[in-house]
Amino acid sequence: MATSPTVSGGEKKHWWLTNRKVVDKYVKDARGLIATREQSEITSAVCLLDAALALSPRLEIALELKARALLYLGRFKDVADMLQDYIPSLKMASDDSTSLSSDNSSQQLSKERVKLLSPGESPENDHPSFKCFSVSDLKKKVMASLCKNCDKEGQWRYLVLGQACCHLGMMEDAMLLLQTGKRLATAAFRRESICWSDDSFSFSQLPISGELATIPDQPLSPPRAESESISQLLSHIKLLLRRKTAAIAALDAGLYSEAIRHFSKIVDGRRGAPQGFLAECYMYRASAYRSAGRIAESIADCNRTLALNPSCIEALSTRASLFETIRCLPDSLHDLEHLKLLYNSILRDRRLPGPAWRRQNVRYREIPGKLCALTTKIQELKQRVASGETGNVDYHALIGLRRGCSRSELERAHLLLQLRHKPDKSTSFMERCEFADEHDVDSIRDKAKMSALLLYRLIQKGYSSLMSTIMDEEAAEKQRKKAAADLQAAAAAMQVQQTHDQPKSKSETETSTSIRIENKTPASSASVFQGVFCRDIAAVGSLLSQVGFNRPIPVKYEALSC
Repeated sequence: MATSPTVSGGEKKHWWLTNRKVVDKYVKDARGLIATREQSEITSAVCLLDAALALSPRLEIALELKARALLYLGRFKDVADMLQDYIPSLKMASDDSTSLSSDNSSQQLSKERVKLLSPGESPENDHPSFKCFSVSDLKKKVMASLCKNCDKEGQWRYLVLGQACCHLGMMEDAMLLLQTGKRLATAAFRRESICWSDDSFSFSQLPISGELATIPDQPLSPPRAESESISQLLSHIKLLLRRKTAAIAALDAGLYSEAIRHFSKIVDGRRGAPQGFLAECYMYRASAYRSAGRIAESIADCNRTLALNPSCIEALSTRASLFETIRCLPDSLHDLEHLKLLYNSILRDRRLPGPAWRRQNVRYREIPGKLCALTTKIQELKQRVASGETGNVDYHALIGLRRGCSRSELERAHLLLQLRHKPDKSTSFMERCEFADEHDVDSIRDKAKMSALLLYRLIQKGYSSLMSTIMDEEAAEKQRKKAAADLQAAAAAMQVQQTHDQPKSKSETETSTSIRIENKTPASSASVFQGVFCRDIAAVGSLLSQVGFNRPIPVKYEALSC
């Protein structure tokens, strides 16, 4: 038994020497394939590096080459899975969950420690490396040692993982990782430059793009071209995060129009944004649209969010609530059923959907309570649908109009919605989206077209319903106006008739008498005037015969003659 350790040690040494040559050969061949910069060759290099890591899992150069090859191939999810222990948000979430559960399980841990390290047992009987420890404390110590000894492991982890996180939409993590990688690379270069002499220090020794890909004895260093690209990427990340922060602040302050404007700058910008980040911004803008009372725009943003991220719980619940608000109960019930299936799958798999490093808006321990509330809500909606509430859709709220709106207001609102939500333009947002996996593009396009078509049909149905209602109201208004006009004319005619039938006053009687006298026949009036004239002529003739023609007329007859 005394010789068995020696024999086993010799076998291990022989195994290590034999496999080290194989590992070195795999790494060297992988470097040559990576230097070609061709997709197929780099894929073959990844297979060789997997074989090398199967023999030597902690070989630093193989890990770096594989991570950079995966990043070059655009397999960002594989990079995140490979280096997920360095993602800041995942580390913080695990630390928080550990701290929350530590209080509840402190007594159990103490009992286990007493049981494992009881004073009655001698430590010599146990394994010499056995030790009771806390997982969270160990992880903190490991992460601290990694940060201190990053020059030994290489700062490439932060740079490569930061770029992968940026393409996956994890902007905060990407900014922290890239800044840390740049700072560590600068510090390492400063320490290395101090050891150089003046003669050996020259820019010709600095690595350039692709130069160190053929050196098998040292890991890849970040070239100058990569450093410039990382600086530009950091600037873009900071710009997006500033706009997102301003938009969220405006949303929290109740300035919904300002929040919509900031989020629109992100999703409609000239430079594209990652898929995960765009989905998050669309979800925030949907909340802003909902608070502003723009139901159709909010549903459209929920559709885009679900096209980019089908397992988004917040988007499903928000869209179901919006459909319930406008009393479109079948669509709301459909989303709630989908959400229930998602909750059941989470409870079955005992984990949230997606990879472990993806951030979620819900925690696993909240799912059972949410599922119970969701089941009650589904039963309530089914009862409402069975009672016949399916046809009473609030199209005014959908289109964003007040009740009793005019025809011009409806036509203007419908034109704007038709231009925004036309099915032909439903996939235009994909032009500014950087996809994490190109294989998902077709499915995203199909989902976006289908959801946009359903919304467009709902808007058209609402327009037709409201327009028919307005036309009926206009016809009824014309009928009422016509009836009012006829009634007014009849009242005026009746008033005129009553005026003619009323008894006349004294002045009106005298006026009518004089009119009747003046309107007598011509024969009677001529005879009257003729008799008066003859009498006057006779009086004048008698006077003349008395006084003679040359004598003056007496004064008493002057008035008569006049």
